[in-house]
Amino acid sequence: MIIPASELRKGLRLKIDNEPYTITEFNFVKPGKGQALYRTKLKNMINGNQFERTFRSVDSFETADLREKKMQYLYKEGDKYCFMDNENYEQVYLTEDQVDDAVNFMTDNIEVEILLFEDRPIGISLPNFVELVVTEAEPWAKGDTAAGNTKPVKVQTGYTILVPTFVTEGDKIRIDTRTGEYLTRVKG
Repeated sequence: MIIPASELRKGLRLKIDNEPYTITEFNFVKPGKGQALYRTKLKNMINGNQFERTFRSVDSFETADLREKKMQYLYKEGDKYCFMDNENYEQVYLTEDQVDDAVNFMTDNIEVEILLFEDRPIGISLPNFVELVVTEAEPWAKGDTAAGNTKPVKVQTGYTILVPTFVTEGDKIRIDTRTGEYLTRVKG
């Protein structure tokens, strides 16, 4: 789909030089003389590079062909992560850079959304909440107020998180994947 420069806005995803970009900042500038200008800051959705570019009101853009597809995380092989399409059982691989911080919350067989650009996987979206088992937790001594009301624990993925002092090794906890913070202890 082709859109004119007048419809640019923050968050819009464009295809520029055959790569997907998202607009992270947008300003409309109308000089005293001449045509209107659109100043943008763009972020490459594949490699994360950012740059500023100014467009004229006569410029037009192609929207990026992006879609999300439900897939299941299977395993890590070297520096690649393998995901399986739930419908046709095809497998796709994402690099460590593409998976980024999501690795802290991914367990085998977790269902995720893989972001595809022209059918090439470029990113991942996790469920908002995951439940993980605490694998390492220091015992908390009653009256130990120097440490405050939280303590660090390690969960099954190797991620370290601050939790209330009553959480112990073996407990299952719910974590918000958007913030990486503890939400609650899960019963049974």
